[in-house]
Amino acid sequence: MRHLKAFHVFHIAAESTSYSEAADKLYITHGAVSKQIKLLEMYLSKTLFYKNGRGMNLTQDGELLKRYTNVAFDALNTGISKLKETTSDYLEVSCEPTLTMRWLMPRLSNFYQSSEIDIRLSTAGGPVVLSEAGLAMAIRRDDFDIPSDYAKHNLVEEWVGPVMSPQYWNMIQSNHASITLLHSKTRPDAWDDWIAVSHHDLHLNKSNQSFDHFYFCIQAAVDGLGAAIGSFPLVADDLKAGRLIAPFGLCPSGHNYSLIRHSRNLKAKEERFQQWLGAELSNCTPDKFELCI
Repeated sequence: MRHLKAFHVFHIAAESTSYSEAADKLYITHGAVSKQIKLLEMYLSKTLFYKNGRGMNLTQDGELLKRYTNVAFDALNTGISKLKETTSDYLEVSCEPTLTMRWLMPRLSNFYQSSEIDIRLSTAGGPVVLSEAGLAMAIRRDDFDIPSDYAKHNLVEEWVGPVMSPQYWNMIQSNHASITLLHSKTRPDAWDDWIAVSHHDLHLNKSNQSFDHFYFCIQAAVDGLGAAIGSFPLVADDLKAGRLIAPFGLCPSGHNYSLIRHSRNLKAKEERFQQWLGAELSNCTPDKFELCI
């Protein structure tokens, strides 16, 4: 096929607001994008974009071509993913960063020793496009809409509540108003959400400290910097080891940690990993003394 590179550049540019944005996605220059688009327009004898302020918009012909390049490159990505699946002895899995570091990684070697299936982890949260990312599965907290063409398998119910180090609790237990509330930018409403579902009437102060990621927030609680809203099973090992305590208990958040995959029959290695995850997490529920009352 002639000018395949130009078609790919057009495909990316058509999904972008400007040639500059397309250039950033392709790791080439603005001029290189413009050159490929002009080459394609000459080849097709059609104008594909028109300038709109600082951006570029598709013409009617450009919109038509976009529909077909979407189909073509989606099919190519699907074919590449299927080819990798048939030749690999590993699974590409995406997992929530904090769940990866605080719960999954310490257990993953046990799965490999029993199955000899290599799990290649990447970390991310929120919505995911499995085929584009080259993923077989993704482990997510189900706080977003799952596309209808994906299957969702709930692994464990999430429980939440304030957690802190035992030393910090000894300092503030007689004066809850002095608790420093630890927040994360990835879960900015965690405290408000916990108060709503737990119905606790704690008189908390306005002393706050914020971190970019939930993992740092939990680690700050372990280090005695304040109290964070912990998510079980993420804090399960810390609670069992006594690095953290949950003096106000934990209660269901209304969410689950789930495995997201393509809506098709599971391959043998995928089914084995799903079963192992389910078995491990089924043993990871709060003890009775940690429940909200």
